[in-house]
Amino acid sequence: MYTFTLNLNGIAELTDEQFFQLCQRHELIRFERNADRSIVIRPLLGGINSNRNANLTYQLGMWNRNETLGVAFASSAGFTLPNGAVRSPNASWLKREKWDALTPEQKESFTPVCPDFVVEFITSDDCLKRLRAKMQEYRENGTRLGWLIDLETGKVEIYRLNQEVEILENPATLSGEDVLPGFVLDLNSILS
Repeated sequence: MYTFTLNLNGIAELTDEQFFQLCQRHELIRFERNADRSIVIRPLLGGINSNRNANLTYQLGMWNRNETLGVAFASSAGFTLPNGAVRSPNASWLKREKWDALTPEQKESFTPVCPDFVVEFITSDDCLKRLRAKMQEYRENGTRLGWLIDLETGKVEIYRLNQEVEILENPATLSGEDVLPGFVLDLNSILS
């Protein structure tokens, strides 16, 4: 999966609404926007990685099924972070209080808040440096727990607010800790 960055700065600057409409009109392309307003273009996932993403989203959704603690999101959700970047993690979760504080219009567009929890997958074609920078960006913008999961090696990098990154080698499960109390991700079903 090759990712491209398109820098239109100085040529044309899309407003937030124009960027949202661009994403809506080209739904087969995954767009993100960096804090400098350059546009990141990512192709759709293949069957295996899409299935892995569905499994991840299913597990998070089942844990969150009564939605009293918060709201779970699939990879198609976009979030406008406080630094202005628009990101779309493989899966994410937001505390109920943050979701309820948003207007209906904010909930319909790219939600102007940083998720409390995010997951990003590394595939064989991904740039590890870019994904680590993205995880750091989430953390700097308020994400309390983030998992960067390497789908080829099974290695997991855990990002926590105000802590050093922890690296696990082939864990069978991951705990949602105090951010997602009681949530345990079965990694074996995703990596197999």
